[in-house]
Amino acid sequence: MNGQDRREALKIIGAISVNCAFPFSADELYAQHAHQGVVQQIRPASTPYRPAFFAPQEFQVISRIADLIIPTTGTPGAIAAGVPEYVDRVVGSNPEQQRLFRDGLAWLEKAAGGKFLELPEERQIALLAPLCEAADAGTPQHEGDRFFASMKSLTADGYYTSRVGLVRELGYNGNSALPAFPECTHPEHQA
Repeated sequence: MNGQDRREALKIIGAISVNCAFPFSADELYAQHAHQGVVQQIRPASTPYRPAFFAPQEFQVISRIADLIIPTTGTPGAIAAGVPEYVDRVVGSNPEQQRLFRDGLAWLEKAAGGKFLELPEERQIALLAPLCEAADAGTPQHEGDRFFASMKSLTADGYYTSRVGLVRELGYNGNSALPAFPECTHPEHQA
């Protein structure tokens, strides 16, 4: 698979629905609110993250899926934004999500016929693409679909509430005074 084909395939998996429903309360969005038990002490950049909930192998799978959903392009991807750490913290603080992720990771390994991480990238994408379609359609049928829908939402939450996603990707300047507000150009908003 060449670079352009890979980027197109990743765009398909990583497309985040306009109507993406985040199944978490606002206090679970790590970057928006410091939630007791979720936020850990800031570690030096040279210290590798040690997952609090996931086993090391599970954390590698979570990291790989996050990277496939939001890969590094012109801006840093999910890994650089700390999405896997965010997912570990949120899932670790939510028993319902813990069950969903344990069941989903087991389903994924079984569907992969062994170890998801050992599959070539093309097969990983082929395995995740139908899960993404079910998530986008809002029609999860099994634990794999439900797991991926949650993983995709958490990846979007973690990325777009991180400094990388909010500032570098979206260009949010925060608390900036604008000399004027641009007029809306959407026809449906014109009266």
